[in-house]
Parts: sequence; structure tokens; C-alpha cells
Amino acid sequence: MKKQLFILVSLILAASMILTGCGTPAAPATPQTIVEVQTQVVQQVVTATPGPVTAPEGGEIAVIVKTGNSSFWQNVQTGAMDAQAELKKTTPKLSVTFLGAQSESNINEEINIVESAIDRGVKAIVLAPSDVTALQPAVKKAKDAGIPVIIIDSKLNGDASQYTAFLATDNKAAGEACAKTMIDLLSAKGITEGKIQVMSYVQGVGSEIGRVGGFNDYIKANSKFTLLQTQYSNADMPTALNQTTNVLAANPDLVGIFGANEPTAIGMGTAIKQANLGGKIVAIGFDGNSVLAGFIKDGTLQAIAVQSSYGMGYLGVKNAYDVAFAGKTVPAYVDTGFLMVTKDNIDSTEAKNVLY
Repeated sequence: MKKQLFILVSLILAASMILTGCGTPAAPATPQTIVEVQTQVVQQVVTATPGPVTAPEGGEIAVIVKTGNSSFWQNVQTGAMDAQAELKKTTPKLSVTFLGAQSESNINEEINIVESAIDRGVKAIVLAPSDVTALQPAVKKAKDAGIPVIIIDSKLNGDASQYTAFLATDNKAAGEACAKTMIDLLSAKGITEGKIQVMSYVQGVGSEIGRVGGFNDYIKANSKFTLLQTQYSNADMPTALNQTTNVLAANPDLVGIFGANEPTAIGMGTAIKQANLGGKIVAIGFDGNSVLAGFIKDGTLQAIAVQSSYGMGYLGVKNAYDVAFAGKTVPAYVDTGFLMVTKDNIDSTEAKNVLY
């Protein structure tokens, strides 16, 4: 038996020398040596590969908007869901949810939606606040819970450090562009004085302050036109229709009118059409759904300022993901832009990319 064992050991040693070549025979690999080699390999992989080795775990990004009951916000949803589809390739368990209040004036409902998202532990929130101050406590609560918030469309007042980034149209610049277009169109008709009516939506909303403020300030500084008292529809189309009908009846000498958001501009355009005043007064709207595009084509409205609502949803989710899942730093402000659409450019590629 001992002789057989000796022969077996000799054969193993000979085979080992053959495999290792003509150099010095390698030391036998003990279990400890194997563990050390494996550890070194893992350390090298981690050092050489930037960021996490595996794909981020799943979680929810909650997109919360002023209301789901308008084409504008539905286009924001389209952008958000396209971003989700793209990001799921890296993070299959990612979930993007979309919620909004019944109306833009229902601020408490939006606050409740935000607080519910915080309570269920979402990874990030993309928020279009319906009020510049009322949503501040909810946003602070999210930050205290370690949930990054990306604000879109309307900037919050107060401490900007409470949220991670702000993505929106430069509403002041857009309002000024609408006013300049109004003055230019009236001047082309030989009209340099007269009444202009602003039909606005929810008083005090961040986008409204910039947009209508920019319009009014530009008119006052650059023309002799008289601004009538602003009308507020609370972003309700039938209300805007009734208000515009009354304004047109009370001011037969009105020369221009501006509808500052989608439902307000639709109500305004409908009233103008019903009164057979299309083309007789200069009318400018804001946002770009199919109804407003139709008003441009038939001459009811002369121009609409169209935001990239799709971009707000898409970039909002992408930025939220970069912060909450990838640990990246994102820009504090992103201007998502706007385009003045008229009958001259409505069929252009540029216009088609923003109309919805």
C-alpha cells in the first residue's frame, strides 16, 4: 500500500512539473491562496469600473402636476413615460407614476398627493406646484425625508435649496414675446393705441406671475395701449369662454386680447369665433394643443406661444433619475424653451415638434 501511494504522489509531482514548464515549480494552491487571488480580482474590477458595478435597484419616481385634465399636462405625462421606457433598460424595476389634482385651483389636493408620495417612500418627485408658497412645506418635508424634488413649470418662492432643480419655460421672456408680437401685429394694421385685455388663469401661480407680468410690463414700457383689468379663469375653459364673451360685449373697441394658458386660450378663442371677430381683433394664446393650432389655421388667433411640455416631463424624470438612482449632480436650472407659432410657420418641423 505504501509503495502504491509513493508511486501516485510521484506521478502527481511529475505532471505538475510538466504543466508549469521548465521554470521553477509553482507552489501548491492552498485554500487561503485562492481566497486572496479572488479578493485581488474583485478589488481590481471595482477600482477600474466607475460608478456602481450592478444596475441600480428599482423604485418610484412620482410625477405630480397641477391637474391631469388638460392636453398640456397629458403631454408632460407622455414625456415622463417615454423617459421611463428608456430608463427601464438600465433599471427594469423603475416605476414612474403620474398624478394631478382635479383642477389647477385645487391646491390642497395637490399637497395631499405630494404628502402621500412622501409617506410611501418614493425615490424622487417631479412636481409642478399649483401655488408658489402653499407647496413649500410639502417640498421641505420631502427634502427632510431624503427625497429629491425636481420642480417643473412654476418656480416656488423662498429657499431654492429645498429642491434639486427647476425646469421650465422662461415665462417672463415668453410673456414679453407675446406682448411684442401683439404690438407688431397691431402696428402692421396701423393701430398704435386702444384697449388690450389679458385673460389669465390662476392668480399667484409662478408661471402666471412671470408670463402675465412680462406681458403687461412690456406693453406698458413699449406702447400707448391701455391694459384692462386682468380676468382670471382658474384655468377653466367654460369660465374663460363666459368671461371673454362678456369682455367682447362690454368693449366693442377692443383691439387686442391675450389668453395666458391652454384652457383660457381655448375659451377665449371659442368666444372670439362665436362673435365672428376672428381677424378683426389681434388675439394671441399660450400653449399648443390641436384646438389652438386649429384657431391659428382658421385665423381666430394670430399667434400662440408654445412651450415644450413634453420636454418638461421627459427631462424632469431624467434629472430625477440621475440624482436619485445614479448619484449625479444636475443643473439647478434648465430653460425648456418656447416657440411663437403663427400661420406662417405652423407647418414647419420646429412647430410640429412642440405642438401636441
